[in-house]
Amino acid sequence: MANNLDHIFTALSDPTRRAVIARLGQGEASVKTLAAPHDMALPSFLKHLDMLERAGLVTSRKDGRVRVCTLHPEAFMPAEGWLDQQRGLWSGRLDRLAKLAEGLARDKGNVP
Repeated sequence: MANNLDHIFTALSDPTRRAVIARLGQGEASVKTLAAPHDMALPSFLKHLDMLERAGLVTSRKDGRVRVCTLHPEAFMPAEGWLDQQRGLWSGRLDRLAKLAEGLARDKGNVP
């Protein structure tokens, strides 16, 4: 799972790839449509798509002469699970810190 997480987070680490993911969240799109808002050569853009595909977040297919990309939201589940674990861990830590701070404030007489 760690290797898949590495691929997912690496794929999401770039703003161009995140923009592609956001656009594909609206529905499938051609490579030309996806590349249009980005100021880069098509070969450079295709490297971004390749990374998203290797992470399993996006697939593409040929539809005649057009390459169409589709988002796979279920591929985000390992990252979502990891983030949920981290959120739970840090929420617990912050709750304990707040209780400690409240206790210290009460001991100093700053809180009734």
